[in-house]
Amino acid sequence: MRQYAAPYKGHLAGAVVLNILSAVFNIFSFALLVPILNILFRVDSTVYEFIPWDSDLAFKDKAINNFYYYVSDIAATYGAGATLFMLAGIMIFFTALKTSCYFGSNAVMIPISTGIVKELRCRIYNRILSLPIGFFTEERKGDIVARITGDVSEVENSILASISMLIKDPILIVIYFGFLTWVSPEMMAFTIVFAPAFVWVMGLIGKQLKRSSLEAQALWSDTMSQVDETLGGLRVIKAFNAEKTMRARFQDITDRMRRKIARVSTRQATAHPVSEFLGTVMLMIVLCVGGVMIINGKGLFGQSNFMDASTFIYFLVILYSVIEPIKELSRAAYGVRKGLASMERINKVLEAENPIKDPAQPKPLTAFEHSIRLEDVSFSYDGSRQILDHVNLEIPRGKMIAIVGESGAGKSTLVDLIPRFWDVTGGRITIDGKDLREVNVKDLRALMGNVNQEPILFNDTIFNNIAFGVEGATEEQVIAAAKIANAHDFIMEKEDGYQTNIGDRGSKLSGGQRQRLSIARAILKNPPILILDEATASLDTESERMVQDALDKLMSSRTTIAIAHRLSTIKNADEIIVMHEGHIVERGRHEELIALGGYYKKLNDMQAL
Repeated sequence: MRQYAAPYKGHLAGAVVLNILSAVFNIFSFALLVPILNILFRVDSTVYEFIPWDSDLAFKDKAINNFYYYVSDIAATYGAGATLFMLAGIMIFFTALKTSCYFGSNAVMIPISTGIVKELRCRIYNRILSLPIGFFTEERKGDIVARITGDVSEVENSILASISMLIKDPILIVIYFGFLTWVSPEMMAFTIVFAPAFVWVMGLIGKQLKRSSLEAQALWSDTMSQVDETLGGLRVIKAFNAEKTMRARFQDITDRMRRKIARVSTRQATAHPVSEFLGTVMLMIVLCVGGVMIINGKGLFGQSNFMDASTFIYFLVILYSVIEPIKELSRAAYGVRKGLASMERINKVLEAENPIKDPAQPKPLTAFEHSIRLEDVSFSYDGSRQILDHVNLEIPRGKMIAIVGESGAGKSTLVDLIPRFWDVTGGRITIDGKDLREVNVKDLRALMGNVNQEPILFNDTIFNNIAFGVEGATEEQVIAAAKIANAHDFIMEKEDGYQTNIGDRGSKLSGGQRQRLSIARAILKNPPILILDEATASLDTESERMVQDALDKLMSSRTTIAIAHRLSTIKNADEIIVMHEGHIVERGRHEELIALGGYYKKLNDMQAL
């Protein structure tokens, strides 16, 4: 957390100063209790004489004597009643100063808390954007959402809420204990004996808190994951009458989470009562021991004139004031333990290794001139099973290359290697002779546009979805791209035209309309390399015709790599690559492959049937 708090050093310094002032003003305000009690109960008949400040007497004795001298002098001049009212007024004034400083110390901490939470969420989000796609194939979306919401909130509620206590309470404890030592070293020495036992008991109670909190947050992630799965699969759940099954699963997860959170909360709730009980025990022991010494007129080490009753009451008041920050500090320690569990889960995302790295001295890549080459490329996701095995392929500039084969043949994996969504595990891929790992990822992907089988749109306007990723796109450019993609007509039929919000993932549009917006987005980007992944596979005949027409316009002047199941859409490809179990088994134009009578002809005959 230190790195997040670093920009707020000024606020932290202000909080420290204000907490020190608050403690000092509190001591001064309660110091007035001594003369007030003496006046009320007439227990002090001593006649005080002013002692010069430059005398050799100890400062403590001079300060106490002269304070009583001024009070007795005012009492003699104006009367005891007036002096009592004056002392009460001064006490109110110091209390006002103390509470103002206390408020100020809390107020200056607010920007720290809100700023750190904002910075933490932004860092997680930025890290999510920078991590490779492979990271998210191993993590559930609900778990990631839980970390940026629930875990960050837990850090806010547990750790950041404790920062104020961790700054304020140690200051109060040190100042109060220091002052009590100044008032009576003997009584303070006796009191401090109980501190180690106090700390040991509080640590014993909070020992298991972090582990239990980690388990509770993991169950919270399971809950969020199921909610995410339910929202994504609601149509299937209803179609199969599986509501009862999903309710039972959710009930089980939330019940386990309830029991775990109850255990954590119960343990955390013990902090305040246990600390208060131990503090009261300590206070009563000091009261009894000190009271007996005052009654006997002898101190802890046998000295006479140990302490008068009014000063002893003041000692007890300040000692009682110490108990509250000790209680708050123990509660803060519990909160930190609980928040550290969430911080561990957050760090799993923040510290995740990104294997897709830019080179230290990248080679320039501003245009696509010649060809993309796959040279003896092999790839495995986990190191156990080869998805691609020694693949060699050249994709010349301006050509359309189609990739076909059964599901699991490695088509999508091969295409994902070109924009470096993954890195090859063997061989290399070059663009114009430059290894992809020798150029900046941003420069590489700037040359490419994607149109996927499932259109990826955002809950925003049609205009912003088409202009996505293109800075400074004008309305004329967006409209021109939409016209080429055969999307302009249906857009203008909408009440708000290009400013129409399309809903979550484009839910307010049909499949064909969503796909045409994806194509319009690719047209506006105007990339020299176009990657099509089953762009028309999920469309009806009419939508497919319109989308295919838009694709033909898009591909007319670009290098295109197209994955296709419908062979009718790639008959005119310059070269068709047929894949089977990670190998290229056939290659050539449509007519050539049909004439071979091999794997491609088999696929073609099956679709014809």
